[in-house]
Amino acid sequence: MPETAIFLLDNGSLQPEAVFALRRLAGQVSSETGYHVEPVSLLHSNKIPTEHLNGSPAEIFSGALTRQYRAGIRRFLVAPLFFGPSGAIIRYLPERIRAFQEKLGPFTVHIVPWLASLKGNGNTRIAGMLADGVVSTMQGLVRPSVVLVDHGSPEAEVSEVRNHLAMLLRKRLGDRVQGVVAASMERRSGSEYDFNEPLLARALDNPEMEDQAIVVAMQFLLPGRHAGPGGDVAAICAEAKQRHPRQSTYMTPLVAGHPALVGLLADRIRGGLQADW
Repeated sequence: MPETAIFLLDNGSLQPEAVFALRRLAGQVSSETGYHVEPVSLLHSNKIPTEHLNGSPAEIFSGALTRQYRAGIRRFLVAPLFFGPSGAIIRYLPERIRAFQEKLGPFTVHIVPWLASLKGNGNTRIAGMLADGVVSTMQGLVRPSVVLVDHGSPEAEVSEVRNHLAMLLRKRLGDRVQGVVAASMERRSGSEYDFNEPLLARALDNPEMEDQAIVVAMQFLLPGRHAGPGGDVAAICAEAKQRHPRQSTYMTPLVAGHPALVGLLADRIRGGLQADW
């Protein structure tokens, strides 16, 4: 097989913790597959000062691809660290690839499937990771409610994937919980984006949630502006607590910390390398 550069690609963040987490995950996937997997962001991360990254600058896709192309690599495999078909993967990334093919010369990029979909085995595996996070978080709680929250997206299918994961999560948890509600952190204005509703704050304001213990199932992979300590999710939960003093919220760990994610990514990469492209 010709030499192939393998990128584990996230959307990117201005938070150093996100870069460190991506690097750890890429290292684990490298160990699992036996191939060198590079941690690469689509955008943003190269703006983080190097001194905040232990002296090792973060790379974004354009820089990593250019570096490898100039080193003689003409085959690239991209493993998207995205739950669903984000516009960043289905539109922006292919546009950037075409632009660089015109600029640099011919090369081939194979993008393996994102982590979950309405069909396939990724969805059940991700649902299992989310369920494990809920179960570990709800220790000591009696039948809490669960709110599965993601970033929110202008792509309806991304929200459909989240809703599908919420349905699978509900089946896995059964009567150990009151129920599972899907919510988003963000949405665009306009009724055409109502599929992102409810937003997390509105979900927590539901009268049925006011006196509840609520496990917030974090459908986030890496720490960033929304997820992680001091993120927007934690702030929204704290604000809801002020409005509803008898409400308690408990956030699950991020999905990138679940060991099963390494196996899923490894399977995606192995399958991509074996495919005819």
